[in-house]
Amino acid sequence: MALMTWNAEQYATNVAFIDEENKVLFDLLNEVYALAIDGAERAEIGVALDALIAHAIKHFAHEEQEMEAAAYADYANHKMQHDLLIGMCSGLQKKFHAGEGEINAMVGQMVKNWLDSHIPTFDKAYGSSLNA
Repeated sequence: MALMTWNAEQYATNVAFIDEENKVLFDLLNEVYALAIDGAERAEIGVALDALIAHAIKHFAHEEQEMEAAAYADYANHKMQHDLLIGMCSGLQKKFHAGEGEINAMVGQMVKNWLDSHIPTFDKAYGSSLNA
């Protein structure tokens, strides 16, 4: 069972590269979530977690670059939201790899909740600016 399913009504920004990168983000999150709740080996979860966080960092950097190029008015606030999530996820990643933390359903739900709030509130707001 997938934790998140991308659908245009809820998540489309109408910026093609963002929507495609967000779909990949959802797929990677779903993979980590499935491995964690199915009791996969820690090493397998770690590889999937690393791929998810690497994609998120790359995606956010790409998005921020495009917002800057478009002189998007809410860039600083939007970047701050990205930085907060990456900081939190990087901390979880370090603890997980040090054997001091777990990736479980609660962690997956936390990331899902963040995306459920962030995409409709922050990402959809820049659609017209990035498509100008």
